Amino acid sequence: MSAQLLFYSHAVPVNSNQHADLSVKQGGDFSFAAKVNSVPLTAVEFRPATREHVLVFAGEGENIVPVAVLGTTADENLFIGDDGAWTGDYVPAFIRRYPFVFASSDDGKTFTLCIDDSFSGCNTEGRGERLFDADGNRTQYLSTVLNFVQEYQAQFNRTRAFCAHLNELGLLEPMQATFTQPDGERRSLTGFMAVNRAKLKDLDDATLAQMAKRDELELIYLHLHSLGNFNALLKRAGATPAAAAKAEGDTAAPDDQEDAAPGLH
Repeated sequence: MSAQLLFYSHAVPVNSNQHADLSVKQGGDFSFAAKVNSVPLTAVEFRPATREHVLVFAGEGENIVPVAVLGTTADENLFIGDDGAWTGDYVPAFIRRYPFVFASSDDGKTFTLCIDDSFSGCNTEGRGERLFDADGNRTQYLSTVLNFVQEYQAQFNRTRAFCAHLNELGLLEPMQATFTQPDGERRSLTGFMAVNRAKLKDLDDATLAQMAKRDELELIYLHLHSLGNFNALLKRAGATPAAAAKAEGDTAAPDDQEDAAPGLH
């Protein structure tokens, strides 16, 4: 998964000269995300996302982020049908903001709103919503988009701070999903991390109290609970789980083994 772009192929800055006549037609076609097996999540999305998605962590060092697992192979999104429709209930904000995205300056202090003008919904025939009016002023649609992307970026930054704290505490460990394909082939899904329950329980009272006040414990519990969705993900793929879910090296068993997600180690 390549950082912030994934399915963006030609993101350019939005400006009234180049995009004076541009309209954007958004709808129920999510084909642009059909070949990504995970997308980043922000902390505020954990609660709605955990109802159906597996939430894990990906990346290294300062670039660790929570992600929703959408497929069992590198180029597969099991939540998009052949007609491009989303077949689940919750669509991650990372996908909902497309074709718009922020580009940051080298120092990370300046952000520029960009649009992937290769998106099939971009047109100059007036279909959908215009970005600028006849006088070159920002339309209400573009203002709404800008507000959404700004809020997304703010939440994304807060979420990275949460992940940095988990990493600092040494709570994140690699995990591996093992499963059997319908044809009998045994496969593994790697490259993700999970919170080690045993290490979480070993934290001192002061640290746990601080994490509770920051709502970090709630986010961790939502993440751990979401591992139970792995069964449903495998059902979408027609695969069979192979073992119980937890981070590598985690010796703490879940309180309810029936809720543990098979296949994640």
